[in-house]
Amino acid sequence: MPFSLHQGDALTVLAELPDDCVDSVITDPPYNSGGRTAKERTSRGARQKYTSADAGHDLPDFEGENMDQRSYGFWLTQIMTQAHRLTRTGGTALLFTDWRQLPVTTDALQAAGWLWRGVLAWHKPQARPQKGRFTQNCEFVVWGSKGAIDGDQHPVYLPGLYSASQPSGKNRRHITQKPVEVMRELVKICPERGTVLDFCAGSGSTGVAALLEGRDFIGVEKTKHYAAVAQERLAESLRQTLTQDDFDLTA
Repeated sequence: MPFSLHQGDALTVLAELPDDCVDSVITDPPYNSGGRTAKERTSRGARQKYTSADAGHDLPDFEGENMDQRSYGFWLTQIMTQAHRLTRTGGTALLFTDWRQLPVTTDALQAAGWLWRGVLAWHKPQARPQKGRFTQNCEFVVWGSKGAIDGDQHPVYLPGLYSASQPSGKNRRHITQKPVEVMRELVKICPERGTVLDFCAGSGSTGVAALLEGRDFIGVEKTKHYAAVAQERLAESLRQTLTQDDFDLTA
């Protein structure tokens, strides 16, 4: 199978995986953003933080959104240290974040042993304007590598700016779901037929993109509901990638 999906705590699952088994770590961890006080951090779930009051989506909450910044930095360092062990030399890591958590995310990446390579921007065209302020219409992707990158072995030329709206309507399966068209571009940093790891898989968008782009995928998702959604989407994406040769071979 070109993908495997594990439902459980990421630190526990990653500890059981072998060294050097992935080529790229591409993940969207809970931002734990906002929350100036302990009450603000613990009294609001992800749904309250990331969807408007009149949102038409009945999307379940997910865990991990109530850490303060220092706890978040410590957790991210731990899990990225495990991810570093799992990644082959020359492999890459891409982590989504927002402007508030950008500094702690770059710190955690480097503390875990990765070489920080830069920051990509995801522009959201439908972001809400704010009176008297600049529109917050970008999120960011911190990226790095495990040692040197050999561009001759994987000669891709990838942009540093991506523009796409978050999925809406029936296509929105997760509170913080990322657009598949953006994820399909990001997974191209992984060599063809390589393996992408996402330890915060959510509804499976990273895995969907990986499969559609000819990569293998390992996903971990803690929330049972979203793990089931991811499994469904990954299976459907796998069906889309099957060719007539695959059916003939199976027969």
